Formats: sequence, C-alpha cells, structure tokens
Amino acid sequence: MADLFAAVKAHDAGAKVMLVSKGRLGSSGQTPFAKGIFTYDPSTEKMSLDDFVATVSRSALGTNNPFYTRQMAEHSLARVNDLRKWGFFESPLYNKCFSKPIKERNIPVLERIVITHLIKEDGRIAGAAGFGIDEEKIHIFKAKSVILCTGAGGFKPNGFPICDLTHDGTIMAYNIGAKVTGKEWNDGHPGQATNPAACFDGWHGMFERTPGTTGIEVHHDLGVDLNYKAYMLGGPMVGGPGSPPGMVDKTVQGGPYIPAEFNRGGPPKEGDRPPGPPPGAKGDRKQGGVPPGMGGISVGGSSAGMSIHKSEGLVPINDKCESTIPGLYAAGDALGSYMAGAIYTQVGSSLAGSAVQGAIAAEAAAKYSNHVEMKDISKVKIQVIQAEILAPLKREAGYSPAYVTHTLQGIMIPNFILYIKKENLLKAALAYIEELRDHHMPMLRAADLHELRLAHETANMIVSAEMKLKASIMRTESRCSHFRLDYPGLDDKNWKAWINIYKDPDGNMHFEKQPFGSWPQLRLC
Repeated sequence: MADLFAAVKAHDAGAKVMLVSKGRLGSSGQTPFAKGIFTYDPSTEKMSLDDFVATVSRSALGTNNPFYTRQMAEHSLARVNDLRKWGFFESPLYNKCFSKPIKERNIPVLERIVITHLIKEDGRIAGAAGFGIDEEKIHIFKAKSVILCTGAGGFKPNGFPICDLTHDGTIMAYNIGAKVTGKEWNDGHPGQATNPAACFDGWHGMFERTPGTTGIEVHHDLGVDLNYKAYMLGGPMVGGPGSPPGMVDKTVQGGPYIPAEFNRGGPPKEGDRPPGPPPGAKGDRKQGGVPPGMGGISVGGSSAGMSIHKSEGLVPINDKCESTIPGLYAAGDALGSYMAGAIYTQVGSSLAGSAVQGAIAAEAAAKYSNHVEMKDISKVKIQVIQAEILAPLKREAGYSPAYVTHTLQGIMIPNFILYIKKENLLKAALAYIEELRDHHMPMLRAADLHELRLAHETANMIVSAEMKLKASIMRTESRCSHFRLDYPGLDDKNWKAWINIYKDPDGNMHFEKQPFGSWPQLRLC
C-alpha cells in the first residue's frame, strides 16, 4: 500500500520513478491480509480531529507522535477516494487495482528483485543494490532519493502473514548509519490452537473478503495481556466469544496496564470486527462473530518479532517521512512514525497510514530530488557490494539459513523471552544471539538463489533480534506492548522517551533516548 502511493504520487510530482519489489505488486507483505482502511470524514464524524489525536495519545500512554496521528486522519479520505477510483473496494485481490494507476503512468516495475544494500555517497543516498530471484544477476540502482516501503518483519513465525517480512529495509538503513526505533514493542496478535500454522485457514476467510472502511474507534489492543495470562496460568488460553463450551477464562492479578477508559472487557462490539462483504456474500461472518483469529483457544507468538504497526522502523526527522540520511525516506511499517503509538489504537489505521505516508514521502522525495545532482557510485563500492551479495552462494561450507533461522526462533519466540521479559533471561538470550551474529551469520551458505534470499533475510533477523533484546533490557519499565516482570510499572520520570538505535563507523550498535514529542538530534554520518 505504501509503495503504490509512493510511486504514483512521486510520478505526479514530476519525479522519474521506478518501483522495485521483492514480491508481486499488491501481493507482498501484509497488504493482501489488510481488509479495513480507516477513513476520517469531517462531514460525518462527531469527534473533531483535535479530540481524535488527544484520544489516541491517551490510549498510547504518550508513545504516539501526534504529527503522524493527525496526518493519517487528515489525509485518509483523499487516499480512500483514490483507491475507490482505482477499484480497490471491488475485489479481494489487489494486483489489478494497484496496477491500474501504475500502468496509466507507465511507471516501470521490477518484481522478484531482492534489495540487500542501500548505497550512500558523501553522506547522502545514492542508490540501492540487490539480486534477481530468477537469475543470478546483480542489480545496481542509481537514485537521487529512495523511499523504503519494505514493511516491518518478524522471525518467520507461523500463523500470521509476515513469513517473508524480515526487517530488510530497517537493517539496510541501519547499516549505512540511519537511526531506527521501536524494537522493544511487540505485536500481540494471537493465532488459533487448531492448525496454528495454517495462516489462510486460521483467519477465517479474511483473505477472500473485499476491503471496506472503518471510522473512529480508539482502542488499546494487541498488547501482551494474553501473553501475561498464559505465563501466569499456562494453557490452553481462552480467547473470549467462540471458545469451547465449559471453558472458563480466569483472571490474574497484575500484568500490563490498560487505561480504564479503554479497558473494554467482555465480548467485542460489532464495530470491533474487521469489515467484510455485505451479508450473504462470500466470506461474510455470521452476526455476532468475533474478529478472525480471536475466537477459540488462542496460541501466542503468531506475529513474533514484529512491533505494533508504525511503531518501529526508520526514525523520521520531520513529518515528511524523511530519515536521518539525506535522500532516504520511508513509509508505512518501514517508518518508525509512532503514528498509533506503541499499542494498536485505531482499527484500520495501519492501512490508512501506509497510504498516507506513501503519498507524503513521495512528494517530499520528489521535491528533494529536484535540488540535488545524481551521485556517482564508485566502482570499488560496487565491487564490494556485489561480493557481499553473492558471498553465501560462493561458500563451499557453512550453515544453512534454515538451520540458523530455526535456532533463532528457538531463542527468541518463547513467551518468557520476547513478551514477558526480565533482565536475566534477556541477557541469556542475547548471549546466544551474539553467537549467531559473530560466528553463524558470517558462515551462512546458500545452495541456490532461493537460499541466497533466505541467507540475507536470516542475517537481517539476527540483527533485529539483537536490537529487540538490547532495547528491551534498556527500557526499565512496562508500557503499552512492552512488559517487564522486574519493572512492571510505568516510569514517567525516566521513560517518557522512545529508544533510537544507530551504528557507529566501527560497526558498534548504540542506543539513545528521544523524548516523546520531539524530533531526533541529527549527527554527522
């Protein structure tokens, strides 16, 4: 969704655009799963824009960036009208409607290209590099500006549609000195105990639904309260309405703090459910049903490794989606905009935010590109990048990406590591991840182009795991979707701040606080 609007609106702003995708337009990342888009229509909504932003801020316990919260709502109707014009609301499949504005503008699209490197020259972006999945060919792209619409990522968990999202954009940007943020937060989507790895089946027809719109409905959802209950009581967990008869959902003391204003309790209301087709249409849920994946016996870890939408990614220096690297922009889940904060606050805002930020980043990048010259990329740098891309393919011995990924999953996905945290266990997990980083990552071996993609994804997951553990150790409090057993309360004195992460010239990982409501301090790269 973000790259669609980035390409279209950058072209309309006068830029020469190319769209490069690891997958297929309209079928990559979580977009095929997303069926509800938030729309703020001032002519029909009873709540003012100011009140909406304030309500989101209360639910997010101050973790949201109000500039991006307001921006998402303010521009959502215009983006929905664009989508309506392109036929987005007429089919459960998105390739045709996404292709319409791209083809009308003759925007070149390269699919099945794995971008592995961002290229920086003289302190600003100069392009990107990657390889084709279908043939052994290295691609070098020269660009005045780059917009990352690479989504978020996880540790390739079962049961949620992020199996090919591995924080590629975040780690590429981090490797050239960009600040990134949001690694301590967790998305708490549960799966179902019945066939938990069957993503398509477990979400009960969501993939087959035509998309719809949602209005204002501020929640405090998808944190780690179910994870805490599972830690204290064990399984099986009861997921509310739709649970097997006779099962009792026990309450426990303590756990993540939920503001009373947003502590709904009980069964979800009609408006809580993702939109679907009209009654009687294929894929429609029966009246009184529950959100897909939320009924029956729940199983955790289905979105392991992912933060709340829009709460992780590149640190923006302003409300134009601009990163700390000149010429590098990000949109959607690739941008740590904190649009909704560190908890899921508004149904449908994730898709709306991606559309809005894609357009905002596009116009900013096009304007930037009008005032800079194209940078040359040195032959030496190209040779180094080509060697790094193909290195796993050239190794005669080493570790398979599957083996290292399975090892990483065993370290990171346990409930008592990723979700219900305490320092001694976080440090123990970190020791294992540092072993993967120092020994296994340099020895990743690929037998073919498919495994070459997996090798680069596995390396990105290792770096992301290190970030998550270290940021979780650093934040000595519990807030929204980050919960520490050894620091279970809010600490407004010390922690009204986001955590940013950056890499120094020697390759060391550094952390800093950025106070809520501020923009980051820039540094020379």
